[in-house]
Amino acid sequence: MQSKAQNIEEYLNELPKDRKTAMNNLRETILANIPKGFNEEMSYGMIGYVLPHSIYPNGYHCNTKLPLPFINIASQKNFIALYHMGIYASPDLLKWFTDEFPKHSNQKLDMGKSCIRFKKADQIPFNLIADLVQKMSVEEWIAIYESQIKK
Repeated sequence: MQSKAQNIEEYLNELPKDRKTAMNNLRETILANIPKGFNEEMSYGMIGYVLPHSIYPNGYHCNTKLPLPFINIASQKNFIALYHMGIYASPDLLKWFTDEFPKHSNQKLDMGKSCIRFKKADQIPFNLIADLVQKMSVEEWIAIYESQIKK
């Protein structure tokens, strides 16, 4: 579900009551831990954390007018989602995350290629998300991204 919200405040205001606290906490966790250089903005109808053109002028290869995406968070129909492109692109980061998850949650990890799904808003492991967000710098993300798109 992509929101038509024009800005983050509008996005947060349209959330169902049972998701607002978790989404705000997830957003604050990311903002407090994301390395310098990433910008927060609406991206693909979700809250996104991207590399702006001022840092990565090439933009996203699928649409170079867009900044390079890194993380998105969204309130979907049946879950809260965290999309982390670094997990998708880095097998080492994926392994670290899947190894760490059981140490932070008694829930089964529900994950796609880059999507981590949380069906219970009160069971999001915010400390683990904080660690995950810190694991990749701007420079590391650019290097991994470029190594993937040049294959």
